[in-house]
Amino acid sequence: MRAMLLDAPRTPLRLAVLPQPVPGAGQILLKVEACGVCRTDLHLVDGELPEPRLPIVPGHEIVGRVAALGAGVQGVRLGQRLGVPWLGWTCGHCRYCLGGQENLCDDARFTGYQIHGGYAEYTVADRRFCFPLPESAAAAELAPLLCAGLIGYRALCLAGEAQRIGIYGFGAAAHILAQVLAWQQRPFDAFTRAGDAASQAFARQLGAAWAGASEEAPPEALDAALIFAPAGELVPLALRRVRKGGTVVCAGIHMSDIPAFPYAILWGERVLRSVANLTRADGERFLAIAAKAAIRCAVTPYRLEQANEALLDLRLGRLQGAAVLVPD
Repeated sequence: MRAMLLDAPRTPLRLAVLPQPVPGAGQILLKVEACGVCRTDLHLVDGELPEPRLPIVPGHEIVGRVAALGAGVQGVRLGQRLGVPWLGWTCGHCRYCLGGQENLCDDARFTGYQIHGGYAEYTVADRRFCFPLPESAAAAELAPLLCAGLIGYRALCLAGEAQRIGIYGFGAAAHILAQVLAWQQRPFDAFTRAGDAASQAFARQLGAAWAGASEEAPPEALDAALIFAPAGELVPLALRRVRKGGTVVCAGIHMSDIPAFPYAILWGERVLRSVANLTRADGERFLAIAAKAAIRCAVTPYRLEQANEALLDLRLGRLQGAAVLVPD
C-alpha cells in the first residue's frame, strides 16, 4: 500500500510503499476513504509532541471501510463505514479508565502518533475505538468530525452552561463548533488574527454575532472562551474578556508558553482549564448531535501524495475549514 511516512521530526513526509497491515485479535483492517489533516499533525511533524513512534504514518481523523476482521471482532461487517479518532487504545483498568476519564490513561496510545494512522491506503484500528458513521455523507466531509469536531465538543462541555461563547482561532474545530452553537441557539463571537478578514467573514457566515481580532473587545463580556489556536499569549487576552465566574478552555494538545499575567484577571472565580484528548463517550454523544444538527464540514481535498502541501497550507492559514487527504 502507499502511505505518507514521517521518519524524523522537522522533515517532510515521504511517500512510501509499505506492506498492507494485517489485523490482529480485536482489530479491524480499514480501507481509508479519507483522513483529515489536523493541527496536531503539525505538532507531530514539528517535534512538539514527546516520544512519537518513528517512523510513523500520521493521521487520526480516519474514515474507512472494513476490509478484514481480526480474531474475535463482532458487531461490524465487511464494507461498513467506520471512523477512527485520536484515542486509539487504553489499558481499561487504571483509575482513569475505570473512573470515566479514559482520555487521561497513562498508558493510552494515540492514532497517527504511537499507532500508524490514516495517511495511507489502509490502516488497522482497535475495534473498541471505532465509531459507526453515516453511509450517505461524503467521506471527506465526515473526517474532520473525528478530531476537530470531537475536541471542539469536549471543550464546549467543559465550559458548562455558558451561553455567550468566544472562539479564539477560527479553523477546523471552530467552524464545526459554530454550527453546534447555532443549532443550540447560543450566541458566539469569533476571534482571529488581526487583519484576517476572510476568517472573520467565514465566522459571520456561520452565525457569529461578532467577529474581530484577538486583541479586540467584543460587544459583551463572555461566559466562556474556547482557545483552539496554539498560542499561549491568547490566554490572558481571553481571561480579560470573560465575566466573573466565566471559564477559559485551552483546547489544543500543544500550546506555546503562557506569559505571566496579573492575578486580577483570574480573580472573580474565573476558571482556566485544559482539554486532554477525548473519550469514546464524547464520540458517541457528539456524532449523534452532528447528525441532528446536520453539520456540514467545509473541506479542501488533497491527494495522499499532497500531504506536505496540505500541512503547509494549514500552517500558513490558507484554509477555511479543514484539509482532508483522499487516497483515491
